[in-house]
Amino acid sequence: MKEVVVVVKVGVVVVLSILVVEVYIVEVVLAVAVAIVVVVIKVVVVIKIVVAVVVEVVVVIVTVVVTIVTSVLVTIVVQLAAVVVVAVVVVVAVLVLVVVVVVVVVVVVVVVVLVVNIVVVAVVLVVNIVVVAVVLVVNIVVTEV
Repeated sequence: MKEVVVVVKVGVVVVLSILVVEVYIVEVVLAVAVAIVVVVIKVVVVIKIVVAVVVEVVVVIVTVVVTIVTSVLVTIVVQLAAVVVVAVVVVVAVLVLVVVVVVVVVVVVVVVVLVVNIVVVAVVLVVNIVVVAVVLVVNIVVTEV
């Protein structure tokens, strides 16, 4: 009977030892699982931070590009508008100059025509006076003779 008790005691000790080992194994497995979960959570947090940084960098790049493109476009539009305004002013100035030249030419032609007409009328008047004087002198001479 003592042997049975010893065997039972040994069996209980073995079973308890196995249970203790199993508890340690479960504890180690749980500790590893908790460590893996903690690492996964930290990796997710790091990925979240990296994504936030990438999003901020993309927002900054897009903002800079949009600002530069907008500034360049506004500058181009303003310069084109200035060129158009200068071109319109030049065209108007040339047209005004052409009109002034045409008016001056017309005035000069009119003045020349008037002067020529006055000279012609004066010459005709002088010739008529001379002819009338000659005719009168001839009439007087003929009448007295």
